[in-house]
Amino acid sequence: MPDTPHVLIVEDEPDLANLYAAWLDASCGVETAYDGNEALDAIDEHVDVVLLDRRMPGLSGDTVLDAIRDRGLDCRVAMVTAVEPDFDIIGMGFDDYLVKPVSKDDLLSVIDQLLLRSTYDEQLQQYFSLAAKKALLDAQKTQAELRSSREYATLEDRLAVLRTEVDDTMTELFERDVYRRLCQDITRETPTATD
Repeated sequence: MPDTPHVLIVEDEPDLANLYAAWLDASCGVETAYDGNEALDAIDEHVDVVLLDRRMPGLSGDTVLDAIRDRGLDCRVAMVTAVEPDFDIIGMGFDDYLVKPVSKDDLLSVIDQLLLRSTYDEQLQQYFSLAAKKALLDAQKTQAELRSSREYATLEDRLAVLRTEVDDTMTELFERDVYRRLCQDITRETPTATD
C-alpha cells in the first residue's frame, strides 16, 4: 500500500464530490468522477479506494461496481449513497456502505478501515504462500537438509515476522472496534418467529 492512498470519488453532484475531495485532500491523492462513465475511464490499478454513489443518471453505481469487480481491480469500494440498504446488497461486491449524509470523519474513518483491511489481506496472502512453501519443503526434505539450508532458515524467519505483522494488524483492527462489532453481529442470536 502506498504511503498516500489514491481515492476516486464517484458522485454525480459536483458540489458534494468537490466537498468530499476537499475533506480528503490533505491525507489522500484524490480524483473525482461525476458519472459512471467517467468513473470507469478513471479507475485503474493505482486506485486504492473508490467512494461510489449508488444512484446516478446513466451508469448507476451498481453497474460501476460490477465493472470494477469484473475487471479484477484490487481496490476497496465503499458505497456512499442516499439509498437505504435493502436485501439486494447481499450479492453486491462492495466493502462498506455509508448512507448520506456523511461527515468528514465518516469518510476518513471508512478509508482508514478499508486500507487497514487491505494491508491485513496482503499480509495473510503472503503468510499463507510462504506457509505452503514451508509445508512442501517439510514434506520433501529431510531434517538434515532443512537445517543446512540457508534459504529455509530465511523462509522460517520471514514466516515468523509475517505472523507477528498479521497479529499486530489484527490487534489494531480489533482495537478500532471494527471486527469486534462485526463478530458480535455475526454471532448474535437471531430471534425466532416465536420471539
